[in-house]
Amino acid sequence: MQSSADLASLSAAEAAELLGVKPQTLYPYASRGLVRRVGSGKRRRYLLEDLQRLLARQRARNGHGAVAAAALSFGEPVLDTRITAIDERGPLYRGRPAVELALGGASFEAVAELLWTGSLPEAPPAWEALAAPSSGLGAARASLDELLLGMPLLARAASERHSRAPGAELRLARRLLRSFAELLVPPSARAAGGSIAELVAHNAAASKAEAAAALELTLVLLADHELNASSFAARVAASTDAQLFACFLAALATLSGPRHGGACDRVEALLDEAATLPRPHEVIERRTRRGDPVPGFGHPLYPHGDPRAVPLLGRARALGQRTGSLTRQLEPSFVLADLMREQGLPPTIDFALVVLTRALGMPPGAAALLFALGRSAGWVAHVLEQRGSDAVLRPRARYLGA
Repeated sequence: MQSSADLASLSAAEAAELLGVKPQTLYPYASRGLVRRVGSGKRRRYLLEDLQRLLARQRARNGHGAVAAAALSFGEPVLDTRITAIDERGPLYRGRPAVELALGGASFEAVAELLWTGSLPEAPPAWEALAAPSSGLGAARASLDELLLGMPLLARAASERHSRAPGAELRLARRLLRSFAELLVPPSARAAGGSIAELVAHNAAASKAEAAAALELTLVLLADHELNASSFAARVAASTDAQLFACFLAALATLSGPRHGGACDRVEALLDEAATLPRPHEVIERRTRRGDPVPGFGHPLYPHGDPRAVPLLGRARALGQRTGSLTRQLEPSFVLADLMREQGLPPTIDFALVVLTRALGMPPGAAALLFALGRSAGWVAHVLEQRGSDAVLRPRARYLGA
């Protein structure tokens, strides 16, 4: 009988029984990255979510209904796209690796244009905000909930929001993202020019140049991730011919869930708890005993590690080495990252994003807000692509009642 402390993993015998295979079959599954392992020796266990996904794929061979069911949870592709592919290098935007674009100095605005149009501008585009008084936007939003409540203010400032003409929606998207970024900063910063990364850098304690460079890197890495939950929500709304702001709101509402963009808030809570303990790694032991999750580690699409997390953690470590106090503040984060990596669960971009915002001296909740801002480029890309289809995204359900 599985204890509450082990709800997320199974022993080798339990895993083999679930899949209906011999225990020795688990090794090739793990070596191919299909199932992740935690622990070692006789204490080695297999992640339940990976086992369930593998089981769903096995069942998918039994018929079309099972295929459709499996596809809805990290399963087989359900639609065609020219926006983003995912492989061991991370997301590829129109065939170009996001990590390479980010490390190569591409701006967030230029990468958004690449996702939307298929062309990467040579010079960083300059976008204007919607024609809404900055003072009317109120104080900077401190959470995803507050960000949701700010969206109607932007919608009212866009009289052209009901147009479905591709050119009109593209122009509106540029203004929408600039205004969306302005919701994240205090009124005094909204009149400033520069890029979106430079605008949001006003929220950091680090120098503006360092913060802007780190945030540009971050936003590019976050810009899209194929059919993640929020982007799929945007496409569902777009398939009904909902206007751009409605699609955007559907995506943002989906992102706010603690198992998506809200995961950053859970990582912050994890690191806050670790900081109160004599040894940071005790937080993992305590959470395991309580049956609580340890967020921010292990991504189903990246069995060998999330490539997007590497440059963010590298930038955070470099920033943290500037002062002894910041080094001490960030050390528990790197201890946890190393420990979980040894257990076969490398840090995800959620974890790296929280560590970076702390290295920049940004306020609590900043990581989730940056996640929303970066991913907004992808939302627009999926809406624009979905406009080219006449199909309404309407999957069927399998009735299990009496």
